[in-house]
Amino acid sequence: MPHFIINADDFGYSRGVNYGIIDAHTDGIVNSATMMVNMPGAQHAVSLAKEHPELQVGIHLTLTCGRAASDQVPSLIDDNGYFKIKNDSNQNQNINAAEVEIEWETQIQRFLSFGLAPSHLDSHHHVHSWPVLEQVIMNLANKYDLPVRRFWEGEKEGLQAFSDVFVHTFYGDDLSPDYFTELKKSYQGDIRVEIMCHPAYIDEALLKGSSYCLQRSNELSILMAARRI
Repeated sequence: MPHFIINADDFGYSRGVNYGIIDAHTDGIVNSATMMVNMPGAQHAVSLAKEHPELQVGIHLTLTCGRAASDQVPSLIDDNGYFKIKNDSNQNQNINAAEVEIEWETQIQRFLSFGLAPSHLDSHHHVHSWPVLEQVIMNLANKYDLPVRRFWEGEKEGLQAFSDVFVHTFYGDDLSPDYFTELKKSYQGDIRVEIMCHPAYIDEALLKGSSYCLQRSNELSILMAARRI
């Protein structure tokens, strides 16, 4: 039968996000999360992760949100150290991939310094899927022997996929309370299916910083009401 990985992105964004993810884990169906190590809520997320070791935690590589972890990436940041990269692969075809690799390795090393064992790599706004950064994610995934959130069909030489299928449809304004009941009907066999989600309690940091905000509260409600899959 399929193994469903319900992965909550943005662990570490803020305390409201962190508590939402943990409640969606302890009282819902979330069994995985990925952490943004460069955000203000990261240390709080680390504490919660250590209190809940059954929640697997990976690294949510970041390039479009918050401060850079490295001070050696001048082309990626503004004068205050915040990322200036926009969430648009078409606008960033000439991004300095060498600096991205420095930044992401610094993020990975910061995660490892927390004393946590990463389960996998993915990224905020799916930037690791940008063609210009494919070699970067391949280099780091192989160096640290970590699987990567799938962004390709079939097999890709040099990359180990975190799952056989990646589902990104649990997102938006009109999510059905029966989403996961219906999802179960779509998959059979011995496969790993990852479903991305973004549960949270709404706090000031989220209200001011994210365009995807109130929908997270609805996601949390559905995840906590869903039957185990």
